[in-house]
Parts: sequence; structure tokens; C-alpha cells
Amino acid sequence: MLNELRIMLPSAQLLTAFLITLPFNSGFAKVLQSEKWVFIATFLCSLISLVMFSAPAVQHRLLRPLHDRARFKQFASRELLVGSIALAFALILATELVLAEVFGHRLGIVVAGFVGGLIGLLWWALPTFLRGRQLF
Repeated sequence: MLNELRIMLPSAQLLTAFLITLPFNSGFAKVLQSEKWVFIATFLCSLISLVMFSAPAVQHRLLRPLHDRARFKQFASRELLVGSIALAFALILATELVLAEVFGHRLGIVVAGFVGGLIGLLWWALPTFLRGRQLF
């Protein structure tokens, strides 16, 4: 679980840090209102993922000593999955936000849909398939 978290947490931190700076750039005022709503959704999903990824560490510190380590690990794993879902939405929305600004709204939606499909395939469908086949 810690190795997984070492990959996911910096991704959420970097995306959130980038998103925090956007509204303070002078060009942000020129962004369409609809894209500002996409930005808000992206920012909230990114924040949720960051909170969910950091929650097990804080909880572990506050609950020490753990009386039921297996139950805590199961609970923390669920938090990481919820954080992964929020991060997936943040990545999809960030893709739409960036590409819509650079190439237009239509291409942004198409590529965001592709990224969503790729995440769905590699993060969710493939592991489910492999677990069903007991390949790993």
C-alpha cells in the first residue's frame, strides 16, 4: 500500500499545486465561464484525491497503537481507491481544460474522453480481468 501511495500522492500534489496557481495568472480572466466550471471541478477532484491519499497517514498517527491492523489496512485501501477515482476525474478534466484552451472545446472533449477510456481500461478493467483470471 505504501508503494502505491508513493506514486499516487505526488501526482495529486503536483496537479493540485498547478491548479492553485491558475486563477492568479492574468490570462485566467479571459477563460470562458464554462471552462471556469471545468476548472473548479478539476480543482475539487484534485483536492479530494489529495485529502484521501493523505488521510491514512494522519489516521494512523492519531490511532496509534493500532488494535486491528488488518481492518485499518482495509479501510485505508478503500480511501486510496476513492482518492484514485477522484484523481482519475481530475486528470480527465485537466486534459479537457488544457486542450480546450489550446485547440478548442471539441478536441478537448475528444481527447479527455480518450484519456478517460485509457484510465478506465488500465486502472480498472484490466486489473478486474486479471484478478478474474487469477493471473497475478
